[in-house]
Amino acid sequence: MLSLIKKEWFLVGMLVAIGLSVVIPNAGASQGALHLDQVTQWSIALVFFLHGVSLSPREVRKGLGSWRLHLFIQGATFVIYPLLWILFGQWFEQLLPQALAFGFCFLLILPSTISSSVAMTAIAGGNVPGAIFNASLSSVLGIFLTPLFVQLFMGMSGGHVDLGDTVGHIAALLLLPMVIGQVIRPFIGEWLRQYKSVTSKLDKLVILLIVYNAFCDSVVRGVWHDFDVMTLFTVIVLCTVILLLMIVLLMSLSKGLGFSPEDQAAALFCGTKKTLAAGVPMAKVIFGASPMLGMLLLPIMIYHPLQIFICAVLANKLAAKNNNAS
Repeated sequence: MLSLIKKEWFLVGMLVAIGLSVVIPNAGASQGALHLDQVTQWSIALVFFLHGVSLSPREVRKGLGSWRLHLFIQGATFVIYPLLWILFGQWFEQLLPQALAFGFCFLLILPSTISSSVAMTAIAGGNVPGAIFNASLSSVLGIFLTPLFVQLFMGMSGGHVDLGDTVGHIAALLLLPMVIGQVIRPFIGEWLRQYKSVTSKLDKLVILLIVYNAFCDSVVRGVWHDFDVMTLFTVIVLCTVILLLMIVLLMSLSKGLGFSPEDQAAALFCGTKKTLAAGVPMAKVIFGASPMLGMLLLPIMIYHPLQIFICAVLANKLAAKNNNAS
């Protein structure tokens, strides 16, 4: 049991954060004793600064040439996924509480991940430079496209987001620290690499703080009073269906388009992922201290471990298949 907890400490940490929000919600709420609403802002900036330092320009340049792969992955992330909301959004709103339904909308319009997309592609023997380029590009595009989609889809429900202000806040919080990290990478990159085991865990620790803060706000304001186990089960089923649907679709399309096995792996693992690391900070900027933030984040919190588990299984199967073929 201890070995399992050590291996899956992040997933255990999310459960602990949610549990603590029920037991001691006032401490972690915005404007509470811990002032987590302010602490997390600076922590998010630090995390994306470290991402900027660790991102290798040479690896990104190596992936520039595969333009068909780039169009495919970005199209999956920012066209096919949002199209699912356009087609089924009204059904989600009828099936689920409005905040939870919009949490699925937010999940579908998020950019891809960086670390796990590249890691899964590498395990499967795929096009790693192409994965690095596309995962990085997706993160940058998401800073602008995710708030735009929020504006469009909230507008359908009578809501409103100040698009320019939101993009500005997200760019200042995420993009600017990454740019600064890239600028000073030549000076501190080698030194920071010595502490990679520590810095690689920092983003997950920040996410745990944000999750605790969000759920504390929700508990303090009574958002979860009408939330039952059946609704949670429905969310898990829907996240699983969305992920499996996209896996089958992208595998079929990439094979039909004549992609090499290496590009198929990159397309699969970059195109099906949704980022929790950037999604949680984005939600905090876009929705502020809304009491609904915990419910809005629930779909991506469930989708995240599902995508890691299922894609890890697929990556290992593809790796075994490639080894047998060789």
